[in-house]
Amino acid sequence: MIETPDMCRLYRKAYVVKYLGVVPYEDALSQQETLRQLRAEGKIPDAVLLLQHPHIYTVGRFRGEEDIIAPPENIPVLPTSRGGSITYHGPGQLVGYPVLDLRANGLSVHKYIWKLEEVIIKLLAGFGIDAQRNDTYPGGVWVGGQKICSVGINVSHYITTHGFALNVNNDLKYFRYIRPCGMRGISMTSMAELLGLPVPFDAVVHNWIHLFSEIFELRRETNTMLSVEEATTV
Repeated sequence: MIETPDMCRLYRKAYVVKYLGVVPYEDALSQQETLRQLRAEGKIPDAVLLLQHPHIYTVGRFRGEEDIIAPPENIPVLPTSRGGSITYHGPGQLVGYPVLDLRANGLSVHKYIWKLEEVIIKLLAGFGIDAQRNDTYPGGVWVGGQKICSVGINVSHYITTHGFALNVNNDLKYFRYIRPCGMRGISMTSMAELLGLPVPFDAVVHNWIHLFSEIFELRRETNTMLSVEEATTV
């Protein structure tokens, strides 16, 4: 695991990050939209919501329904405004929703996605997992021929929503009911599967926050409360 000295306080731009535990998907969508509006109005700094979801399948804004094989009847399928195809979210998976102003951070969409992937690649390296991008299937992180992290974002007026989903300890069987991200003949993996034992979730969250701060050159503000925390129940 990586060392995490508090060097991020030296960065000029601040951001707020909150880990919310298990949050229903629709609630997280509402929270993201609230934060997006507040960020666009300059009322809050950049922000990140980290969380887990109850079991759900989500479909991208342009495609995904054709990649449903036979989802269990008790798991909902929800259309979204993000890019990409269909994916699964569930307990044990770390989901991150950065609400960033790309223009204020001097980022293109391509560079933003690259940095999101880089955070995951370095996080996994800290646990002894050699991960990489896949040029054939852009937008995510892979270990060999298996995908471990999906990335799907939305950008509106330079403000990002949606984000990434990293398989940590989640049950991978739910991916069998779909073609994840529209890919045929590709399997998903997780940190727990690769390491052969459950991974301390709090350590993954802690290391992700440190690496995000480092790679995006943002200073974590720990004393700021997001307005969304006052407006919604999490």
